Amino acid sequence: MNAPLPGSNGAPRVNATRFRQAHEEDWSRLEQIVSRMEKRSIRSLGDDDLLALPALYRTTLSSLSVARDTSLDRALVTYLERLCTRAYFQIYGVQTPASRQLARFFTRAWPEAVRALWRETLFCVALTFGAALLAYLLIRSDPSWYYSIIPQGLAGGRDPSSSVEALRSTLYDSQKDWLGVFATFLFTHNSQIAIFAFALGFAFAVPTVLLILYNGLMLGAFFAVFAAKGLGPNVVAWLTIHGTTEIFAICISGAAGMRIGMAIAFPGGASRMDSAADAGRTAATAMCGAVIMLAVAGLLEGVGRQTVDSDALRLLIGLAVLAGWLGYFYAWPERRRADGD
Repeated sequence: MNAPLPGSNGAPRVNATRFRQAHEEDWSRLEQIVSRMEKRSIRSLGDDDLLALPALYRTTLSSLSVARDTSLDRALVTYLERLCTRAYFQIYGVQTPASRQLARFFTRAWPEAVRALWRETLFCVALTFGAALLAYLLIRSDPSWYYSIIPQGLAGGRDPSSSVEALRSTLYDSQKDWLGVFATFLFTHNSQIAIFAFALGFAFAVPTVLLILYNGLMLGAFFAVFAAKGLGPNVVAWLTIHGTTEIFAICISGAAGMRIGMAIAFPGGASRMDSAADAGRTAATAMCGAVIMLAVAGLLEGVGRQTVDSDALRLLIGLAVLAGWLGYFYAWPERRRADGD
């Protein structure tokens, strides 16, 4: 009988077909158990599978060691490596229930991500209101600037040529149909701004900055039309009830995009890929929360603003919601840290 041929490291070369036939049943059973744990949980296993799991894992690890040492085909080695990795995480990994993961997101991950982006967020807020002020001053000096900033579809007849009565009716008219359409259009537009501000951050944050700048210009142009007719405070109240949440969400989205863009542009001592991946974890968490904020803004816009006609109440609701967001993101994490949590 001929002896087995030596492998590349001097170890005997094992016949791949016989090796697979001898151990494939154990590998297959381990894979079935691991797949069930991944889809459900460890509680879905019967007593027999629970007792067999450690032995099957050790057997598969031993098979992987033999396959590596005896230079078996690469496909088999890769299969065993993946199977062992999956089994390791199911056996030794921490199994966190979805409810606990969700609770951790709201109590820790989301606020911490937003806090980590405070510089970029502050920059986006300053850019938004700086651009709004610029647009207001331009239109006040020359109303034709309005048509260079506001798209025709968004203007909808609310332009410098509108009368005071027409503009006032858009804020208080009991006939809400067209206002609901406009509110939906505005919310959709702002949601797109938020998503693109985040998604385009990889391009060294330049598109993100331009989007935040443009959104501020639109805000200022819209205010300028009403302010010119003496309705400035009224439109501020009309916008505040949902705008504090929506603009804050857009600024957080822009901050997340900027964090990724700056990490790529200035990676420091790390590689660009590692720097972007590290920034991406914080940015993605903040962006997930921003989507929730946009949903809240949609509720405020679709329900609160359409049913509340009092300027004072509109302002109160909008400012109260803003205070809630600020406390949640910045005051609450500080208090948790002071308590040693």
